[in-house]
Amino acid sequence: MAPTSIDLDAYAARLGVRFEAKPTLETLAALQFAHVAAIPFENLSPLLGEPVRLDPASLTEKLVEGRRGGWCFEHNLLFAHVLRTIGFDVQTLAARVRWNVAPDVQTPRSHCLLLVTVEGAQYIADVGFGGLTLTSPLRLAEGEQETPHEPHRLVRSGEMFALEAKVAGEWQRLYVFDLVPAVQADYEVSNWYLAHHPDSQFVKGLIAARADTDRRHALRNARYAVHHRDGRTERRFIEDVADFRAVLADAFHIPLPEGTRLDSTLQRILDDSRLSP
Repeated sequence: MAPTSIDLDAYAARLGVRFEAKPTLETLAALQFAHVAAIPFENLSPLLGEPVRLDPASLTEKLVEGRRGGWCFEHNLLFAHVLRTIGFDVQTLAARVRWNVAPDVQTPRSHCLLLVTVEGAQYIADVGFGGLTLTSPLRLAEGEQETPHEPHRLVRSGEMFALEAKVAGEWQRLYVFDLVPAVQADYEVSNWYLAHHPDSQFVKGLIAARADTDRRHALRNARYAVHHRDGRTERRFIEDVADFRAVLADAFHIPLPEGTRLDSTLQRILDDSRLSP
């Protein structure tokens, strides 16, 4: 992927942090944590029929200047451009999602993640995996590793790696990947499918997530949960459109458009959720 320079001052302002633009592990870890805390995972664009563009200018306009969120391709491609601007050695990869997928179901390479080489070692960096996105880089090595939130681990089988997270005391597989490089053209295919196909979960329903210092916020349609780092979880249903807007703005830091289009979409999600068991 051709190098693209990103305005680091604008990015730092978006994250609300100051950082030393040097390609060190300390910088990588600080930026990864700040990114997932400031920029939410959200799918309002495909849900509302808006285009999801992956070129650097569009990513900057939406996630940095517009203070919106996005999904894995947007998050991790923007993060890759930022890291390369600083001077990191970054390779983009593709993964097959296994989270909440039955063992016998095959999945496409529809997730974007990063392989970062820093201080003589390789690390996985991923700022776009929704409710269980990594809040710190993981060394590309087998075994359990601590993060600011859940423990994670990489499990290797031949040329394949599996990323797993310990959720409620049990290891859950998130996705599997190899180290074959992926390029933006690879992501464009999945990006278009997920944003347009009528069976895409991102077209049919609302998903939002944001990692905070000591908790994770997760929204799936009208179900809102706060997962605390000490293991407690608070859950509730969204009551109405006004409640929806408040949660999206306050918990997920998403600036929302005014008008009937968003409100009618949120109302449809509420109605569908009430019909679901």
